[in-house]
Amino acid sequence: MRFNAEAQLNAATRRVSTLQRDGESAHAVTVVRVYPTTVEDLWDAVTNGRRISRWFLPVSGELQLDGRFQLEGNAGGAITACRRPSHFEVTWEFGGDVSWVEVSISEDGNGNARLRLTHTARHSPHWDEYGPGAAGVGWEMGLMGLSIHVTQPEEPLQDEAEFAVSPEGRSFIAGSSKGWEKAAVAAGTDPVAARAAAERTAAFYTGESA
Repeated sequence: MRFNAEAQLNAATRRVSTLQRDGESAHAVTVVRVYPTTVEDLWDAVTNGRRISRWFLPVSGELQLDGRFQLEGNAGGAITACRRPSHFEVTWEFGGDVSWVEVSISEDGNGNARLRLTHTARHSPHWDEYGPGAAGVGWEMGLMGLSIHVTQPEEPLQDEAEFAVSPEGRSFIAGSSKGWEKAAVAAGTDPVAARAAAERTAAFYTGESA
């Protein structure tokens, strides 16, 4: 696999925000990436089950409005909004918790397609321990897979566990964790707490001690 960790990290824009969801305190992580393809092709890549399995995880279910999906070994949920080819929303149901994912696709003005993904979750002890990187790093790895799929369509999907312990993977996870640390501080998180959470996140993904 042709992979440049620094280039992949620099391709992402990260943002953290605090809000209210259904009357409860919640946090949102947003990552934006631009892909060298059309809006229509990127939409197909993120909504076509056959293509999703080539860059993310095998998925089953009814991939349409009001349908339900299940990612193999991961989250499932309901498709609550869909406006082809620019926007969809799903619930993200995993481990007894429900959070929300929103994806928007648009032209970037230079012939490319821009993807914006926002994952919103209620405040929890998990957030206190790991901060935005818990979701942010995972989504960045997924969107990196999407980048490889779009630019190198014949490249096989790399095993996530193998990637996480490889030198390239460790570099990517460390850089992504640092990026989410900076985004958390920009959103008002205490720098010491943000750094500790980022270190725990990186250790979780690589299987090392924080």
